[in-house]
Amino acid sequence: MSSSFKSSRADMAASGCVDMDPDVARRLFEEGATLVLLDVPRGTELGIDCKSWQVGPRFKGVKMIPPGLHFLHFCSTNSPSCGGETGPKSGLFLTLKPRQILLARWDPKEEDLDFSASENEEHLERIRGALRELDPHLGPYPYEVMRKWVALTDHIGQEMAENLQPLSGRVRAFSDVIPELQLTHTKDRAEQPRNDTACQSMREGLDRLPKMKQREGTELRFSVLPERTYPPGASPAEITRCSMDLSYALETVLEQNYPEQPLNLLGELQFAFVCFLLGNAYEGFEHWKSLLAVLCRSEEAMRKRKELYLGLITVLYHQLGEVPPDFFVDIVSQNNFLTSTLQDFFQFASGPGMDSTLRKKAEKFKAHLTKKFRWDFEADLDDCAPVVVELPEGVAMD
Repeated sequence: MSSSFKSSRADMAASGCVDMDPDVARRLFEEGATLVLLDVPRGTELGIDCKSWQVGPRFKGVKMIPPGLHFLHFCSTNSPSCGGETGPKSGLFLTLKPRQILLARWDPKEEDLDFSASENEEHLERIRGALRELDPHLGPYPYEVMRKWVALTDHIGQEMAENLQPLSGRVRAFSDVIPELQLTHTKDRAEQPRNDTACQSMREGLDRLPKMKQREGTELRFSVLPERTYPPGASPAEITRCSMDLSYALETVLEQNYPEQPLNLLGELQFAFVCFLLGNAYEGFEHWKSLLAVLCRSEEAMRKRKELYLGLITVLYHQLGEVPPDFFVDIVSQNNFLTSTLQDFFQFASGPGMDSTLRKKAEKFKAHLTKKFRWDFEADLDDCAPVVVELPEGVAMD
């Protein structure tokens, strides 16, 4: 999904910063962190935050990186003689300090960056002493995407990123899966039941395949959303009410994961979105979709948690403003997920007892989305795709 942010092919080793304010450039040069990335093969697609490049022969890292949270992502590319195909993407969240130097070498066997050299202080000091020689080979941080990146991640702190990131330290586009039943010996495999007859259906063929599971330590560690949206011992009437208003499910998630800081749930929503948008991890999209559905369909919680929902609108405004043009056509608009979810949200936001500030902000957001994507949230979305409507000029999101 990061292709929309990808720049044209570049060496990414120029020492200048195009169109950057001189004072900002000087401050970043003095206070910015440096990623020294050695032996990265030419042609590798590598990016930081919302921009990526194809690495040139002189590339040895990125300099002038603003302190704070960043997402480094990369994928290897075969040589032109092998077709020049790009492999699956990997990424990791980094929290960098002022003037910090982080060192990694490319591991050709794993097709990954090995940061173990950063644990050697003596080695880092040698790198620090050689920065002047390295400088022409370090590409400047793409400062033009900094505002965009901050808007997409302003609720994510270092601790949250560490807690949600896989234990393996990598966000991967494709899940690392292994068979549920480990058969390491020929004798074990021979004892498994066999069926040598031809499959009569696709379902039968799938049933014969080994059952797979995600390798432990490689999964994103999101909050677990409750399968049951109503409290234990609920009456039929309560079950119906809690199925239409998911506030009980939302409060359960907040109590279990963010009891003291409920706004941190927005950070998890942002984390899931970045993992999908920039890391191509579909697991991130699935959680973003599920978490958004719970938030948007919790009417009672909207009345109680004004700040959470004011923040949600801002988060969604920035997220939906940065996705590629075909994002909704290919994925989000399947089964009208986003339009139907937001339709419920806007209906609740305009209901009785809602805070007037929240109601007005929701109305502006609704008008903004209607104009930007030409969705009609007043239509019945059960049997049709998003309806295109014509709006007069001048309707915009403040």
